[in-house]
Amino acid sequence: MRKIMNWKPNMKTTAFVMTMLLTVLLSGVVSGQQKPTTGYAPVDGLKMYYEIHGSGEPVVLLHGAFMAITDDWRVWISELSKTRKVIAVEMQGHGRTADINRDITYENLSDDVAGLLDYLKIPSADIIGYSLGGGVAMQCAIRHPEKVRKVVSISAPYARDGWVKEANDFWPTFTWEVFKGTPMEAEYKRLSPTPDKFPDFVNHIKATALRPYDFGADKLKATKAPMFFIHGDADGVRLDHIAEMYRLKGGEIHGDMRPRSASRLAILPDTTHVTLMNCMTTIVPMVNDFLDAKPQKQ
Repeated sequence: MRKIMNWKPNMKTTAFVMTMLLTVLLSGVVSGQQKPTTGYAPVDGLKMYYEIHGSGEPVVLLHGAFMAITDDWRVWISELSKTRKVIAVEMQGHGRTADINRDITYENLSDDVAGLLDYLKIPSADIIGYSLGGGVAMQCAIRHPEKVRKVVSISAPYARDGWVKEANDFWPTFTWEVFKGTPMEAEYKRLSPTPDKFPDFVNHIKATALRPYDFGADKLKATKAPMFFIHGDADGVRLDHIAEMYRLKGGEIHGDMRPRSASRLAILPDTTHVTLMNCMTTIVPMVNDFLDAKPQKQ
């Protein structure tokens, strides 16, 4: 593998990048589902690619950094679209959505999602996001509360210091050459309208990862949408940060003594940031139960 990729990382970097590559290799399962409706939404200077599968209550799927619909969500789409209208999108610079001269921030990406819902004439929707997409989902609830019914955030903190130290320490020495000759680069070149811009795209994501951010505990607490926080016990997000997010949304009570929070928390054992996305058979039923749940009587 090192010879093929022509790089000499340390042990920690090797483990991180190998898991990133395994996401591409392990999750590219294409189902035999009905052909989706596809299009490009003109929002905030973007031509944002989207696909619509199935029918029912709308749910938006937001992929992680470096990913696209093809490698993040195909199996998820197959299951969720059995009972819902699934709107899978490719965010700025990812997949078939070209990059533009604008910072990739959680705020900008959440505004893009709101613009997409306006374009599709969907008043509100559930939002499911993984990693980068999980942060965007939370920001959608903060910035566009009228458009968000419920949020499922998979392996995403609300602040940069919510990641464990080694995750944040990784990015300053990261270079695009790590992905040179890999399936991730090939997938970008196959889908992107600017196939020769892969180094620029990776550097743009690196700039996002290095930029300090904090959505604000008070703002997260004030959101009206119930949230389901899903994490692995080794996914790179600090466990105390995970607990804090859940507490902010009304968790940490004795549910036998008073009504429970409409928000939920799940931590999967022996699960990393990347392998969470391979736990569809465990996670999707929990997500469906959360999205279908009615408000409790107070």
